[in-house]
Amino acid sequence: MIMKYLSHLLILILLSSCSSLAFWDNQEEDIEPEETTETIGIIDRLTFWNNGDDEIDLSEPKLLEDVINQEELSLNWKISLPSERSATDFVPNFSGKGDNKLGSFMPAFSGKTIFIANNDGAVGSYDQSSGEKNWNVQITPLSSGISAGFGVLVVAGSQGELICLSQSDGSIIWSINIGAEVLAQAAIDAKYVLIKTSSGELNAYSIDDGTKAWSYRSQLPALTLRGSSPPVIEEGIVYAAFDNGRLGAFQIDTGFLIWDGAISYVEGTSELDNMIDADAAPVLEGGLLFIANYQGQIAAFDPAQRRIVWADKASSFYSPIISKGVLAILESNSTFKTYSIKTFNESWNNEEYYLRDLSNPEIYKGNIVVGDFEGYIHVIDTLNGKTISRMKLTRSPIKTIVARAENVYIIDETFNLYSISL
Repeated sequence: MIMKYLSHLLILILLSSCSSLAFWDNQEEDIEPEETTETIGIIDRLTFWNNGDDEIDLSEPKLLEDVINQEELSLNWKISLPSERSATDFVPNFSGKGDNKLGSFMPAFSGKTIFIANNDGAVGSYDQSSGEKNWNVQITPLSSGISAGFGVLVVAGSQGELICLSQSDGSIIWSINIGAEVLAQAAIDAKYVLIKTSSGELNAYSIDDGTKAWSYRSQLPALTLRGSSPPVIEEGIVYAAFDNGRLGAFQIDTGFLIWDGAISYVEGTSELDNMIDADAAPVLEGGLLFIANYQGQIAAFDPAQRRIVWADKASSFYSPIISKGVLAILESNSTFKTYSIKTFNESWNNEEYYLRDLSNPEIYKGNIVVGDFEGYIHVIDTLNGKTISRMKLTRSPIKTIVARAENVYIIDETFNLYSISL
């Protein structure tokens, strides 16, 4: 059995490498291929974090325990983006999947409007409260979700396009080919659009016409997970985490690297052991930057001192979350670990969702909301880790959760968008 899964893993690595090569076959001749690195997808029910030995964990997901809802979750509305592209015209994204398995298609917000996009290139604007459509447009197939800011929307095409749209009607303002795959949302400033590519570059483009302003290229490891973290802009500084497990701070106007530091260091003896990707954005709280990486650490950086001031062993694909004095991290095996935000002493742990392929966690009305591979939504008390509410929402795995004002917006693996409230 173990040999069977190992053979599947080798095939996955080879297919991932082939998909990177196929991308460059479709590029214009004047664009030089960039250096590639092998990527590994997140396989359902198969985990690769370091358990203290070299064996692959083939455990089954934990069965759900019964919950008596303290408060009932209610569905406000559901929408599915239309697709005008025929099967013969469809060009798949780099993952070779016609769905949202990576969970990289995050929604974006502006005022009372929510914007969503799918990998088939459908882009839509909807009223947050009612789900009523403002407009829909169909563009090129996409590789990652949508960003909103300063009157524009930004998406990334599956063939290396960076596309800027108008928030008012979805019309294209500009489109350029950057010659690289983008799997994370862009960050938008009054002057620049910041994107991070799967080839390890952090690039800044003019928000007016897409002209490249500056670029920084990190050193890629030999093997990475298939995913990427979005950059974060704060007071003229761009913070970005890279696949080599480092966090960097850059001047937004010049791209000058102010400082960088390792989130964690490799400790293993194989390429799998040494994957320490950082696939989630850093979180700023109380003057500190909190970030976690895969098979590494959760760490707190002090930007003023330009160094780590606290760290603990962790493995996560997601950003830490902070609420009610609790710092929580969802680990890659779908268990929770928490700390006091003041003392960094460990608080509660929750292992009842072990290997249930949880979505990103989100804070909603002071509690933690998360979804799983069976389409359940779980609400967890931030202070003690107890599940206080649960709802079966969809038959598809839940990939993305975003809390906004009084509602929670959820995208499943088949690109259905739900609005729920507690």
